[in-house]
Amino acid sequence: MTVVITASELSWIRPFSGLTPRQFSKLVTALRRRGAHEARPGRPWTLCFEDRVLLVVAYWRTNLTMRQLALLFGVSKSTVDRVVDDLGPRLALIQRQRFRKGTVLIVDGTLVPTRDHTLAQRSKNYRYSTNHQVVIDADTRRVVIVGRPLPGNRNDCKAWEESGAKAAVGDTVTIADGGYPGTGLVIPHRRERGQAELTPWKEEHNRSHKQVRARVEHVFARMKTWKILRDCRLRGGGVHHAVLGIAQLHNIALTQ
Repeated sequence: MTVVITASELSWIRPFSGLTPRQFSKLVTALRRRGAHEARPGRPWTLCFEDRVLLVVAYWRTNLTMRQLALLFGVSKSTVDRVVDDLGPRLALIQRQRFRKGTVLIVDGTLVPTRDHTLAQRSKNYRYSTNHQVVIDADTRRVVIVGRPLPGNRNDCKAWEESGAKAAVGDTVTIADGGYPGTGLVIPHRRERGQAELTPWKEEHNRSHKQVRARVEHVFARMKTWKILRDCRLRGGGVHHAVLGIAQLHNIALTQ
């Protein structure tokens, strides 16, 4: 087969990965440090390590089918399947275990349309989706925690605890929207029964709260430029690996 895309041609990296060549090189270096490049038993890989990384990231970025990617990289469809299964989990974000004093986090849930109905459920967008609780650092806007995927009809208040995000955050100050009542998170003030309007200081607090919390929405918008988060065809743990991997790519894309 004729190879169309390769990591050795730097002009292909940005459109198919969302990273600059320098950022892509940092990603490859980080994966090598984790040992992701080490040979496994069996037949040797058709593609070099850099091309395999680009293939997985291109799959997440474009959401092309396996057959389409096979034509672009000059390999078979089964090779593409094996590469995605092998490297997808290795690209996952290493989630933060501890937070420095004074850190402020922001959490929100995002829905990922998922075709594997063993986990997904119909959600408010009327599509089968999974709910992912994503926690970012309010200062750096980097993703620090991604909870386990839950059915899309699970509300954020329950998903916060069931996904494991609550346990991972611990006592760190965390901001959330009004969909997290009773969780101990910092949420907007609400009018009490019979109260016509909030006091001025509460209105001002809500205004500043909204401006800060909007940062997590901006992160979601950037993450979903990797189009697999708009219609995930992966089965089993594939959707979780994709979200974790894209969180890692988002963090790298923030670096210069």
